Amino acid sequence: MSTAAIFEAIRAGDSASVRSLLNSDPSLVSAKNNSGVSAVLMSAYCGRQEIRDLLLARGATLEMHDAAAVGNLERVKELVEGNPVLAKAFSPDGFPVVALATVFGHLAVARYLAEQGADINAPANNDSGYNALTGAVAGGHTEIVRWLLESGANANYRYGAGYSPLLTAAANGHLEIVKLLVAHHADANAISSDGKSALALATERNHPAVADYLRSLGV
Repeated sequence: MSTAAIFEAIRAGDSASVRSLLNSDPSLVSAKNNSGVSAVLMSAYCGRQEIRDLLLARGATLEMHDAAAVGNLERVKELVEGNPVLAKAFSPDGFPVVALATVFGHLAVARYLAEQGADINAPANNDSGYNALTGAVAGGHTEIVRWLLESGANANYRYGAGYSPLLTAAANGHLEIVKLLVAHHADANAISSDGKSALALATERNHPAVADYLRSLGV
């Protein structure tokens, strides 16, 4: 019951309730839901930074996926040095740990994992198909996108509803990322499964700078 309550409080962003639950049962700091996702990872997924920081301050145990998601390079190194295969690990809900580092903006962790053998093009083994590049693009992390592309990430990777990194970047209005992807041979004419182009997505979501740039390419 308490485990369900802390995850409900995390999703709601209710820091006071999380604090109260931890005061009543300190072991909840390392609680996991039925999918094996920890309270720390759930707080990262939900963008609840205050709760994430509270859990870390209370001494949450960080497994590989948790450490990658929160950017704890020291813990990541400790775990990989103890078991090198963890650099290529996946979270309980199916995301490559290197993708968790990139989606949350932790370049140093992503670099280290790649140096230790993580495949930056490895897709999630769940229905999302996300990988490190799609995570970085979705998170709007320009420098991580640059590093991934320079390191051999596939700029034309397809996932989800036929989306590519360029389609996602255009939809989110990330002009510099769109330019980086185009510079690395992303297909500016790519179409999603529902027939949307990058230009159409940028236009309908009111990103005029992105739309103007795409038009300058002749798409």
